[in-house]
Amino acid sequence: MLFSTLGLSAELLRAVAAQGYIRPTPIQLQAIPAVLSRRDVLAGAQTGTGKTAAFALPMLQLLSKSNSPQQSPRSLVLTPTRELAAQVGESVRTYGRHLPLRAMQIFGGVAMGPQLAQLRSGVDIVVATPGRLLDHVRQRNVDLSTIEFLVLDEADRMLDMGFIHDIRRIIGLLPRRRQNLLFSATYSREIEQLAKGLLHDPMRIEVARRNTAAETVEQLVYSVAKERKRELLSHLIRAHGWSRVLVFTRTKHGANRLAQQLEHDGITATAIHGNKSQGARTRALAEFKREAVRTLVATDIAARGLDINRLPHVVNFELPQTPGDYVHRIGRTGRAGSNGTAISLVSADERGLLANIEKLLGRRIDTEMVAGFEGFGSTPESPVVSRASERRPRSGQPGRKEHTRVRSSNRGNGPRDSGPRHRRREHGTLNKRNPGI
Repeated sequence: MLFSTLGLSAELLRAVAAQGYIRPTPIQLQAIPAVLSRRDVLAGAQTGTGKTAAFALPMLQLLSKSNSPQQSPRSLVLTPTRELAAQVGESVRTYGRHLPLRAMQIFGGVAMGPQLAQLRSGVDIVVATPGRLLDHVRQRNVDLSTIEFLVLDEADRMLDMGFIHDIRRIIGLLPRRRQNLLFSATYSREIEQLAKGLLHDPMRIEVARRNTAAETVEQLVYSVAKERKRELLSHLIRAHGWSRVLVFTRTKHGANRLAQQLEHDGITATAIHGNKSQGARTRALAEFKREAVRTLVATDIAARGLDINRLPHVVNFELPQTPGDYVHRIGRTGRAGSNGTAISLVSADERGLLANIEKLLGRRIDTEMVAGFEGFGSTPESPVVSRASERRPRSGQPGRKEHTRVRSSNRGNGPRDSGPRHRRREHGTLNKRNPGI
C-alpha cells in the first residue's frame, strides 16, 4: 500500500515524497486512518518503526482543515527528553512545510527567552518536555486551554523518568474535549492505568510483540572480565572496522572516562549525558551523525528518540539496571527496516541483569568470547574454539584477519530458548533503504 491511499492531503504527500518515502510502515498504515477518523489511539510499537509520522501526518492534516488565527497552541506533543523533542519538532516542520501551520519545541537546558518570543508570536503545535512546559505555564507564558490534540510520545519512558505527576498536572490544564494519542514502546501496568484514565474508546494498535527488541536487530553477548571491557571494545571496533558505534554506560562519569580512554586508544569518541549543556549535547550528536567521530558514548538519556540514520552497531558497555532499558538502547539500531547489531559486554557481576533481560525477551541471547578476553562463561570443559585458520575468507574479503573466539555453551542463567542457537562469525550489518518513514 502507498501513502497516497491513506487519505492524506496533496501537501503532505508532497512533503513525504520529498523525503523519499513511498510506502507506510505497519504502524503508519494503521494509525494514520485511525487518527484521521478522530479516534483516540493506544499504540505499542518499537522505536524506529515510524511512530512520529504515524501521529504527525494525520495531526497536521486535521489542524490544517480547521486552520485558526488564534495565537494559542492547538496541539501538544509531550516527550521524555530534549533530544526527542528536538527531533519530533524537526519532523513536524518537515512534514508540514507546505501547510500554514507553526510548530516549536519547548525544553530545558536553553534560555526561555526565545521560546517565550515564539509563543507570543503564535504557534499551532508545541512539542515539549513536561518540566520546561510547566515552567512556562507557571509564568503564564502559554495557554493550554485551546489544545485539540494531546500526544504522549514514549509514554513508558516518561513514566520511568518520574514524569507522571507533571503529566497529570498538564492534563488537568487541557480542555476535556480533545483527541488523545498515546505511543509506547513497552506496556506496563502503569501505562495501562494511564491509558484508561486518558483515552476514550481508543483504537489499540500493536505492531511488535510487547517488550521485545526489533527483529531487525541481531543481539550478541560477549563474556568478558570487567577490567578488560574497554580493551575488548577497542579491539572489536578496530578488528571489524566499525565506522560508527553507539556505546551505553550507566553513569555520566563512566561515559566521560570511556570516551577519553577510547581517544587514548586512537578511536575518535565523544560523550553525551545529562551533565552536558544542551549545546554540547547537540554538537556531540551532530558530530556523530556526520561521522566526524567514530564512537558516541552515552548514558540512558540517549536511549530513547535518537534517530541516527543507519546506525549499524550499538554496544552495552554496561547492562542497564532495568531490563526495559535494554530494549530501548538497542532500538537505536535496526531502525526503519535496516539491519543492526547490538552487542553487550557482560562481566560476572552482571549475570543477574542478563538473566532478567532474557526473561523479558523470552529467549536466550547467544554468548561468545574473544580469546584472551574470556569472562564469566569460560570453563575448561565447555568452550568451543573457533580458530581463524579454519575459516575461509568471505568472497570479496581476501586475507581478512580474524581473531580467535571462544564460544560458551553453558551459562546457567536465564530461561532456555527452545529454538536453535545460531553462531555468529561476522558483525557487519546489511543496510537496506526502507521506503517507510
